[in-house]
Amino acid sequence: VQARHGRDAAGHAIEQAMADIAEGLVQAGVRRLIVAGGETSGAVVDRLKIPGFLVGVEIAPGVPVLRAVGADAGEMLLALKSGNFGGAEFFTDALGLMR
Repeated sequence: VQARHGRDAAGHAIEQAMADIAEGLVQAGVRRLIVAGGETSGAVVDRLKIPGFLVGVEIAPGVPVLRAVGADAGEMLLALKSGNFGGAEFFTDALGLMR
């Protein structure tokens, strides 16, 4: 895909696809999301129109549980993981803390 459309366009398409998936999950009633990737996290937050967060317990250094504030979809918990934050158990640990 990168060879055909270029790196930036391919990355943007993937970010928007993940935002589409997150939006569909929230519309279906999901209220806990873990999003990996900094740009992808931004795309999801923008798509869900989340204006702010309350910072909760730390899942891994630099990655807290976030409670959405003022989102149209109501209360949600998110973990927005970018880069190499967290270890092999990050996703399991995050779900355990997002109750």
